[in-house]
Amino acid sequence: MKRTLTLILTVLMLCTLLFGCGQKSGDGDPQDTNTEPALADGVYTADFSTDSSMFHVNEASKGKGTLTVENGQMTIHISLPSKSILNLFCGTAEDARKDGAALLQPTTDTVTYSDGLSEEVNGFDIPVPALDEEFDVAIIGTKGKWYDHTVSVRNAEPKAEEAAETPADGEYSVNVVLEGGSGRASVDSPAALTVADGRMTAGIVWSSPNYDYMIVDGEKYLPTNTEGNSTFEIPVAALGTPLSVVADTVAMSTPHEIEYTLTFDSSTAVEAAQ
Repeated sequence: MKRTLTLILTVLMLCTLLFGCGQKSGDGDPQDTNTEPALADGVYTADFSTDSSMFHVNEASKGKGTLTVENGQMTIHISLPSKSILNLFCGTAEDARKDGAALLQPTTDTVTYSDGLSEEVNGFDIPVPALDEEFDVAIIGTKGKWYDHTVSVRNAEPKAEEAAETPADGEYSVNVVLEGGSGRASVDSPAALTVADGRMTAGIVWSSPNYDYMIVDGEKYLPTNTEGNSTFEIPVAALGTPLSVVADTVAMSTPHEIEYTLTFDSSTAVEAAQ
């Protein structure tokens, strides 16, 4: 009987040890956590949500802000509906009222609404401790009273590069980069750029006289010259964005259509000398 009791106690102790090790291993194994990996450094768009209809991003921003990640630290920039919110504080209203509290200062943002009207509003750069988790942000308005709010930042996506604005009507020169093909062809840079009624047209001069047509957005364009290197007038949808084109060359035994991209550098656009 004593021997049987000793055996039972031994088995119970072994079970306890095994159970305890399994729990510890599960708690201590970093591969078992569900924490999402940090975002890589870069610029993103992200949803910015709050607990109040009185504190939210401007309607022109459609509920989103610009999230910047630098050295692993996240900051979201939001534009507010007006200038009525003067400061923000990362934390509670109680802490915001303490001496030496580090208040977030506003920026002046210009927002453009769907009807084309523009307005200056206050914007803020808010440090983000973590994605998909609520955190405290206190606000103070023109009445001088602090209010507590909780906010969250979710659904971060890489920010698409925005096309540069179209210059005012006129004549310009702008640097252009050609990519694609065998790499032997080139085009003159800077290129002549004409803007009329908000539409852009570029003069493309090839390094060869053997191009007999170009295709841009499904439309065929013929050379504007009969002597010298092939020259074309083609439409440009946007500066700073690669424009896909096809150019047909007769330099080979049979004509060949070759795909290229042309990118016009908006930062180099200058008015042409009159």
